[in-house]
Amino acid sequence: MMRANPPAASATPRPTPDPSTDPDADKLREECGVFGVIGLQDAANFVALGLHALQHRGQEAGGIVAHDPEHGFNSARRFGYVRDNFTSQSVMSTLPGPIAIGHVRYSTAGSKGNTAIRDVQPFFGEFSMGGAAIAHNGNLTNADSLRRMLIERGSIFQSSSDSECIIHLMARAIGETIPDRMKEALRQCEGAFAIVAMTRTKLIGVRDPLGIRPLVMGRLGDGMVLASETCALDIIGAEFIREIAPGEMVVISDTEVKSHKPFEPQKPRPCIFEYVYFSRPDSIIGDRSVYEVRRDIGRELAREAPVEADMVCPVPDSGTPAAIGYSQESGIPFEMGIVRNQYVGRTFIEPTEQIRNMGVRLKLNVNRSVMKGKRVILVDDSVVRGTTSRKIKDMVLEAGAKEVHFRVASPPTIWPDFYGVDMPNRDELLAATMSEDEMRDYLGVASLKFVSIDGLYRAVGIPGGRDPDNPAYHDAVFTGDYPIPPRDMLRKGFVLRDAAE
Repeated sequence: MMRANPPAASATPRPTPDPSTDPDADKLREECGVFGVIGLQDAANFVALGLHALQHRGQEAGGIVAHDPEHGFNSARRFGYVRDNFTSQSVMSTLPGPIAIGHVRYSTAGSKGNTAIRDVQPFFGEFSMGGAAIAHNGNLTNADSLRRMLIERGSIFQSSSDSECIIHLMARAIGETIPDRMKEALRQCEGAFAIVAMTRTKLIGVRDPLGIRPLVMGRLGDGMVLASETCALDIIGAEFIREIAPGEMVVISDTEVKSHKPFEPQKPRPCIFEYVYFSRPDSIIGDRSVYEVRRDIGRELAREAPVEADMVCPVPDSGTPAAIGYSQESGIPFEMGIVRNQYVGRTFIEPTEQIRNMGVRLKLNVNRSVMKGKRVILVDDSVVRGTTSRKIKDMVLEAGAKEVHFRVASPPTIWPDFYGVDMPNRDELLAATMSEDEMRDYLGVASLKFVSIDGLYRAVGIPGGRDPDNPAYHDAVFTGDYPIPPRDMLRKGFVLRDAAE
C-alpha cells in the first residue's frame, strides 16, 4: 500500500500558455522527464535534484515515489516547478528509503491545460507480488484502443493519462515477477516510451524498440541511476555508464544489473528533435554533444543560406548554439542582441489587455545599443505558429535595426508528432499552410531560410544526409514519415502524408 503526501492547499494547475503573448508557448514541448535511483540513502533527495536538471522537459507538474522497508511506498505529487515543491524538509522527509523514482510533466495525452493531480506521475499499482510505481516519457499511439478494451474488461481508470494503461495491462498480465508483467504489458503498447519504474527492491528502465525517447544509466558510489538525459546525472555527480538500448529492459537491484530484450528487434530511429530543441545543450545523446550538434546545424545553415549582414543574433536561449555556429562559419560577428529575463515564470498575472500584449517583452528585451542601424540575422531553433517570431522581428526593427533576416536551425515543421510532443494541430503549423516565400512575407522579414533535412542529418553526423529509404532518425515533424502508425489519430481522421498528397 502506498501513502500519498497530499498536495499543498495552494497547488493549482498552471494555466495553458498563450502563444500570442508567451514566447515559450510558441515552441514544441516534450512531454516529460524521468529519473530513478537505487542503492543510495535518502534516494528521493537525489531524484529531486535529477528532476530539477530535467525541468526543461516538463514544467507543469512533478512527482516522486520512494520506498523504505519500514515505511513502505510513499509519494508526493505537485503542480509547478521542482524548486517550489521538492526542496522543503517537510516534503522530502515523507519520502524515505534507498529507492525512488520521479517524473516531471508537460501534458500531451490527457487533459491539456486542465490537469488534475491524479494525472501527475509516477503512477502506482498494487499487485499480488507487491507494489510498483511507473514513470513514463512518451506517448502510446494506441492508448485510446487500449483504454477502451481495458474499461470493457472491468478496469477503472483514475487519470486521463495514456500512461495509466500500462499499470492496468500489468495487472492483467501473466507473470511471476513485476518485470515479467511489464514485458507482457509493453508488448501490447504502440508508440514511444522511455520508462523508469520501481518495486520494493528493484529499479527498472525500459526503452521502446525504436528508441524514440532517450534513457541513460549511471553510477553514483554504490548506487545506480536512470535518467532521461546525461545532464541529470551530472547534477548529482553520477558517472555516465551507457544509454539504455532501443528495445532493452534493465532490471537493477543492489547486487546486479540484468539486461533483457523483450521486443522483436527493429532498426532504431531516435527522435532527431532531441538534438534540435528538447534536450539540454550540456547533454550527450548517441555519443554526440547536443551543444556541438546545434552549433554544427548553424554552420550548415550558414553554408546553405548565406546573406550579407552586420551581426548574427540568437533568439535566446535555444537559438544560441546555432547562432554561434552560423557566426563562426560566415565570419559575421555574433552579438547578444536580445536578452532574456530568466525570472518571469508562467504564473505571471496578466490583469489587463495592455499587459497581455506585452507578454513577449516581459521575457525578451532587445539590446538597442547593438541593433541600431544593423543588418541583423536572427537565428532560432524552429518556427511553429510564427506568432512569436513576428513579435521579435517587430521589436528588433523598433530598436533601430536596418533589416532582419531570419534563419531557422531546423527544417520547416509541417507535421504533428504523436510520440510524446505537445504540438498544435497541423492547420496551425505555419509551414503546413504556407510556402517559404509566404512565410517570409507573413513574418515581415527581408529573407527567411531553414536548414535542409540533409543539412540537419549532416550536423548530427551522417555525411551523406538523410537516406529517404532508410532514415536513421524519427523526423516525422519535418517529413511526415511516421515510423509507428498513429492508430488512434488515424481513427479520428488524421491523413498521412502519402494520402494527403
